[in-house]
Amino acid sequence: MGKKGVLLVNLGSPDSTDTKDVKRYLDEFLMDERVIDMPYWKRFLLVKGIILNTRPKKTAAAYKKIWLKEGSPLIVLSEKFHEKLKTRTNIPTALAMRYGSMSIEKGMQELHHQGVDHVLLIPLYPHYAMSSYETVVVKAQEIQKKKFPNIKIESYPVFYNQPDYIEVMAQNIKEQIGSFDYDFILFSHHGIPERHILLSDTTNSHCKIDGSCCNKKSVAHETCYRHQCFETTKEIVKKLHLKEGTYGDSFQSRLLKDPWLKPYTDFEFERLAEKGVKKLIVITPSFVVDCLETLEEIAMEGKKQFLEAGGSDFKHLSCLNDNDTWVNTVNNWINNWAS
Repeated sequence: MGKKGVLLVNLGSPDSTDTKDVKRYLDEFLMDERVIDMPYWKRFLLVKGIILNTRPKKTAAAYKKIWLKEGSPLIVLSEKFHEKLKTRTNIPTALAMRYGSMSIEKGMQELHHQGVDHVLLIPLYPHYAMSSYETVVVKAQEIQKKKFPNIKIESYPVFYNQPDYIEVMAQNIKEQIGSFDYDFILFSHHGIPERHILLSDTTNSHCKIDGSCCNKKSVAHETCYRHQCFETTKEIVKKLHLKEGTYGDSFQSRLLKDPWLKPYTDFEFERLAEKGVKKLIVITPSFVVDCLETLEEIAMEGKKQFLEAGGSDFKHLSCLNDNDTWVNTVNNWINNWAS
């Protein structure tokens, strides 16, 4: 095999907070059959006929709340991570996004120009889901076949329970908590429709929507988003020696009216406050980089909701972003693959 290289891929972002740019971005994102898994004609009518006529303006306003001078936080922070990584490895690396102008094709082209013909694809998602990890892998394979037939692609597996990932997560959490005297820690994972759990069940029989299957050993767990989210929480809890009753899981960012994974994060904010939780910490372990869902939905809107429901203190912990230990962890993955 010839020259090796690495392609890092995250979700993506609009080019600006202009409604037209946001609409273009949402069009590409929501028309992905692994995000809204409807027959094409139904997805077309829903997205182009309804959502894109109502949602872009609202989403643009949300982006404006968090937008940095340099651009989208997801892009800016991902680029900072990538720049640090490049100083630690001799292997060519490129950064791309599943949606938006920083396309996977551009990332592949960048590596191709450097003579790379064997690519390690690293979707920057700890957990497996149709709408995140899977769509990145499928898109990269499609582009490889059409544009770069001489390049071989290998996909790095999801890393939700890898000891080095858990270690850096626990360290990042511990450092940010510091002396904050909290009552409860909420692990808020990104939500997905319940039916995606069933569709990803390779056994077609293991998954039960009530979650009773998550602790029963099965090959289905290799692609089960909910199980993997719960496992990440369990491993972090062990590392931090958290006491039973002082933490819990929830799922955020619902879309449409279909049943999504429960409990819902926004409902938990109110429930916990009403239950007497005054000082809340929120962790968003589905994301390795801060973005709209963490900075606006949780750190701003979530905080407002919790305080209005009766809470007194709210602390959202930043994602790994360009954390040096996290950069070193990914660098180790790359070196182990390349050796």
